[in-house]
Amino acid sequence: MSTTLSETIEMTITTTENPKVGPELARSWLLVNGAQPARFDVAASSAADVVVLDVEDSVAPADKAAARQNVIEWLSSRNENHELNHGWVRINGFGTAWWEEDLRALREAPGLEGVMLAMTESPEHVTRTAEMLRGTRILALVETARGVQNLQDIATARSTYRLAFGIGDYRRDTGFGESPMVLAYTRSQFTIASRAANLPGPIDGPAVGALGAKLAEATGVTSEFGMTGKLCLMPEQTATVNEGLSPSLNELSWATDFLQEFEADGGQIRNGSDLPRLARARKVLGLATSFGMSIPEGYDVHFEAPTDTYHC
Repeated sequence: MSTTLSETIEMTITTTENPKVGPELARSWLLVNGAQPARFDVAASSAADVVVLDVEDSVAPADKAAARQNVIEWLSSRNENHELNHGWVRINGFGTAWWEEDLRALREAPGLEGVMLAMTESPEHVTRTAEMLRGTRILALVETARGVQNLQDIATARSTYRLAFGIGDYRRDTGFGESPMVLAYTRSQFTIASRAANLPGPIDGPAVGALGAKLAEATGVTSEFGMTGKLCLMPEQTATVNEGLSPSLNELSWATDFLQEFEADGGQIRNGSDLPRLARARKVLGLATSFGMSIPEGYDVHFEAPTDTYHC
């Protein structure tokens, strides 16, 4: 039975429960205070694509050693399914009193998947961290005007895995407001630097305290600027962020229709629009597969091609 356009408002994409999404495509990056180990398992069982145990900004100086030990113990233990706990760790910035201590402690943590390097301001910060943690993925969290000025060099550093935007500290450093218009130039720089360096899409800063429509709107801004991940501060934010940074029902429906039509017409390039549309459709369906998404049964509404597939 066909579905009318008005009826689709009530429909959502069918999603496999908690699909495993790797850090290259990860949408929600959930920060968890390392001084509060009772929250670690809660975070791990949330919808977050990546859990980031934090021993930097959320931890007071007097509590850093204890927080670091909490993180090491959790990353060295097993969960109720007898699987090794795993996650990322936000470490203290290069040049601080705790940076080297963090790295020395994390070297042998069996469940460490990568580190988020706070206050990254130059490619040297990344390379020096990589020297201490060989073979570990490094996400460069850029949070200052100096860091933004050096984004291209940071992005092309050999050990940079992905870029992230630390909005709070950046605003304190620059005096900027929080509106999308004010931060438009900065967000654009993250996306341009990531694309030019052939990195995965950048990770946007968090929407502090936001839930529901407010969080959905903030996630829409993230997507509008080509950023493909977002920091989260509460487990309750992760599902909304995942939905907002996944292909929409419109996109998935269009991509499916286009590829079916393309294959039915012989699978040969017919005109100049086919190449960008083919690339876009394959990207949408590839992401949908990675995120465990599918079109609801009985859905039969058709959409125009996305605007980025039209030639000028």
